[in-house]
Amino acid sequence: MYYLIENTLRECSLQECREAERQHVAVLTPEEWRKAYEDYELKIDMDFEIENIHTTMAEVNHDCVTGSFAIPYGDETAIEYKKFAFALDDRGVLFVDGGNAAADILNRIARTRKWRTPSLERFIYDFLEEIISKDLNLLEKYERELEATDKAINSRQEIGLEHVNGTRDHLRVLRTHYDRLIDLAQELEENENDFFSEENIRFFTLFSKRAGRLFDMTNSLLDYTSQIRDDYEAGIADRQNHIMTILTVVTTIFMPLTLIAGWYGMNFKYMPELNSVYGYPVIIALSILIAALCMVFFKYKKWL
Repeated sequence: MYYLIENTLRECSLQECREAERQHVAVLTPEEWRKAYEDYELKIDMDFEIENIHTTMAEVNHDCVTGSFAIPYGDETAIEYKKFAFALDDRGVLFVDGGNAAADILNRIARTRKWRTPSLERFIYDFLEEIISKDLNLLEKYERELEATDKAINSRQEIGLEHVNGTRDHLRVLRTHYDRLIDLAQELEENENDFFSEENIRFFTLFSKRAGRLFDMTNSLLDYTSQIRDDYEAGIADRQNHIMTILTVVTTIFMPLTLIAGWYGMNFKYMPELNSVYGYPVIIALSILIAALCMVFFKYKKWL
C-alpha cells in the first residue's frame, strides 16, 4: 500500500509514489520489502526482522531514522503486542509489517484526517496519536474500577484482588509503552538529519507532552493499586486480629470457670459443699457472676 501526503492520505501506485514530488507513506510486508527493495529508492538499507521486535524505539542513522513499534493491546487478562518496523528519510516513511497493525492505522488516518498544511511531521504526529487515541478512556476505566474496589474493601466486603493484580500488570506494560513513545518523540524532535522543518518540530513536542501525561496518570494508578493492596492486607490483618481477640476473651472468661469445674470435680470426702443444699446453685451463681464481671471488664477496656 502506498500513499501520498496531500490534504489527506491519498492512496496511489508505486510508480506514482516514485514520480511525485510530495512525501509519501508505504506499508509493506517483510516479503514485499525483500523482493522489491531496489524499486523503492528510499535510501534505506535495512533488514527488518519483525520477530525480533521487542519494544518501541527509534535509531538515527546516517541517511535515515529506523526503529520499531511494539503496541500492547488486549486487557489485563491477555496482553499481546502489535509489532512492526519503520524507516523514514526526507522523502517519507516506510512501514514493514507482517500483520495489519500499521495498515489499519493508515486507513483510519486516511478516513478521518484532513490537513490544511500537509507535511511529513503532521502525518507522523497523527500516526502516533492514533496509537494512543483510546488509552485515556482505558485508564479512566481502570480508575473507576479501582475506586469501586477500594470502596468495597473499606466497606469490609469479601472480595479478591485477582482483577487488581491483572490491572497492575497491564498498567506496568502501559507505563513502559508510554516511556518508549516519549523517547521516540524526543529522538525525532532532535532532528539530527534535518529531515523535518523547524516550524513543524512542535508536533513532536506536543505528542511527547501528551504521552507524558498518560505516563503520569499510569504512575498514579499504579500507586493506587499499591494502596488498595495495602488496604486489603490491612483489612485481612484487622479481621484476623479481631478473631484472635474474641478467642482470647472467650479463653479468659472460661479459665476461672474451668478452675471451678476442676476444683469441684475432685469429689474429696470432706468437701463441705458436697453435702450443702445450696452448693450447686451457689456454684452456678458464682460462675455467672465471674463471666459477667469479665464481660464488663472487657467492654470497659474496649476489647469487645
